[in-house]
Amino acid sequence: MFARGETIVQLMEKLAPKHYAVPDDKIGLQVGTAAKEVKRVLVTLDVTPAVVREAEELGAELIIAHHAVIFRPLANLRTDTPSGALIAQLLRDDIAVYISHTNLDTTEGGINDWMADALELSGRDVLEEVHTDQLYKLVVFVPETHHEKVRDAMFAAGAGWIGNYSHCSFNTSGTGTFLPREGTEPFIGERGKLTKAEEIRIETVVPLSARKKVISAMLKAHPYEEVAYDLYGMDLKGRSFGLGRVGKLAEPESLDDFAERVKKAFDVPFVRVVGGGDRPIRKVAVLGGSGARYIRHAIFAGADVLVTGDIDFHSAQDALAAGIAIVDPGHHAEKIMKPNVASWLTGQLKEKGYATEVFASQVDTEPFRLR
Repeated sequence: MFARGETIVQLMEKLAPKHYAVPDDKIGLQVGTAAKEVKRVLVTLDVTPAVVREAEELGAELIIAHHAVIFRPLANLRTDTPSGALIAQLLRDDIAVYISHTNLDTTEGGINDWMADALELSGRDVLEEVHTDQLYKLVVFVPETHHEKVRDAMFAAGAGWIGNYSHCSFNTSGTGTFLPREGTEPFIGERGKLTKAEEIRIETVVPLSARKKVISAMLKAHPYEEVAYDLYGMDLKGRSFGLGRVGKLAEPESLDDFAERVKKAFDVPFVRVVGGGDRPIRKVAVLGGSGARYIRHAIFAGADVLVTGDIDFHSAQDALAAGIAIVDPGHHAEKIMKPNVASWLTGQLKEKGYATEVFASQVDTEPFRLR
């Protein structure tokens, strides 16, 4: 059995929810349709003519990319322009394109975490907050015999987190009353008779991102036909999601040694470095893509160095004057997403029993070369 495109999109939005993207980012399905069976998926950083040929040769019906095919509004769709010809080829081959961009940067376990993993950074924080999960208090009344089953089901679905504490709840004993009417099949009591039941009032915290999943798990585990529960909005701040990561190396090392670490971690032939080669590096900020505008965020976070791409001349001068080092491995360092997304999606599809195959693109879309 092969997964349909809609199912694969749902899985990608489980990894990188769309509401984690920065405003006006060009994400989602951009070309073709997801309403079809997909036997093969190709994961790529960019969609180029060479990548489309690779998809054709693989027989892939869906491309998942990080960078948008359609980034600016289209005034026309002319097949005598490079962008128009590319879209026309995708449509002729019936290859859909789905984009996961800043939502994949922002999410936990996404590009910025993969980059931090590659650099072996510990004790991480977000560099710039993009989204904070709204918190709700969920209250549900459960018979004493089932309260642990229902509570554990909610915890497993994502409830009960306050900061770094999990399984948080408050449980109060009390007596519930209800009168089952005609047509009911009560778990406790009899139709037409007022029933008193010893129940537990369970209170726990639920983030917006897990709300539907938690409520579904709670209802499934609950023995009652009609479940009494309340959901309240809270002012308490939930988990923050954002661009970039800040963490620490296990031991300090020189900037030149750290630059070699970056080259190896991101499999790039060279890096551009701002700062003296012997200066000590311990606290590191990393941000995939173009990060010149985040230099001040890295300084505010107390980072010794910022690892990011596309640093321009004047930004490099400003960083040097401000006393922060920079290591620029290029925008293309984000290619780290290809094997990671392919591996994650493969695992999800296999777990659900689908035979759809996922491939990481082997095409190098780096536009620059050294002479």
